[in-house]
Amino acid sequence: MAELKPILLVEDNPKDLELTLAALEQSQLANEVVVVRDGEEALDFLYRRGAHESRNTSDPAVVLLDLKLPKVDGLEVLEKVKADPHLRQTPVVMLTSSREESDLVRSYELGVNAFVVKPVGFREFFDAIQDLGVFWAILNEPPPRRNGA
Repeated sequence: MAELKPILLVEDNPKDLELTLAALEQSQLANEVVVVRDGEEALDFLYRRGAHESRNTSDPAVVLLDLKLPKVDGLEVLEKVKADPHLRQTPVVMLTSSREESDLVRSYELGVNAFVVKPVGFREFFDAIQDLGVFWAILNEPPPRRNGA
């Protein structure tokens, strides 16, 4: 049986965080959801530094990444992940309220796997998060791990 990988949720807005966690929980995913509140902590988790130094060795099934974050913004996190040979195959979904075309274009230039604008309505947001969780944690077939990666 394949190892169940965690979902890394990088979100600093308390209301969006609460709603995202509720939607993922209602999806009945067995994946652990790891929450970090800024880009620096996301990088610490991904690179097993600081408070995350002793975490499980499994990389996330998906990173749900907010664009506008304190300390290190989402674009910088994305750039570091996609430039790293060990992490570049980790799916990253930009989950943001930004409708700026420049954010969309830059995200895809850096290798984002999907760019999702957070719907304004409660039900639409809830449904979008559930669909993302099911797709990336269950339906998506990731590439096999390479030796030494």
